[in-house]
Amino acid sequence: MEKQRMKTFRMVFLAMMVAIGVVISPILRIEGMCPTAHLINITCSVFMGPWYSLLCACMIGVIRMMFMGIPPLALTGAVFGAFLSGVFYRASKGKIICAVFGEIFGTGIIGSLVSYPVMAFIMGRDGLNAFYYTPMFISATIMGGIAAYVFLKALSQTGMLAKFQESLGAKVYDRNGRKKTETVHAAAGHAGDSKVY
Repeated sequence: MEKQRMKTFRMVFLAMMVAIGVVISPILRIEGMCPTAHLINITCSVFMGPWYSLLCACMIGVIRMMFMGIPPLALTGAVFGAFLSGVFYRASKGKIICAVFGEIFGTGIIGSLVSYPVMAFIMGRDGLNAFYYTPMFISATIMGGIAAYVFLKALSQTGMLAKFQESLGAKVYDRNGRKKTETVHAAAGHAGDSKVY
């Protein structure tokens, strides 16, 4: 029963992340730059891991291409960073800054280089070179990465990050957050046991 509840919560959370990603994607967006997409990628990577983050980025990209007329940059500028953000986070044993670096490297470098042949040869765009999208992609990932870092660090300090990860069945690396959560629960338990004379 608990396993089924966790699976359902995971699917609901993934759907919510996709919905938020689609809705906020037009904010600060110009072609080649979508900072809010990187905020979603990093957040999803930390909460759920690299595979769910990759799935989330793919779903957001496809929806944006189908209904918003966004070019394939919606995919090439998201999927590599989304996956590597989760990989770097796990490889570093839960360092949020490493999740940010994974997004910057995956999207800013790999994604920008892959975007060139896609846009030049498949979409027929003229005047492009191999590094055409790199400055824009790196700038966007830095902006989105800063926002994600501030948000996730705030959750970590309150102990909510570990609680969310536990609820989603993800690996919990945030020991400080977990200890804070356990301390709060223990204190609440003791307060409930105390009697007034």
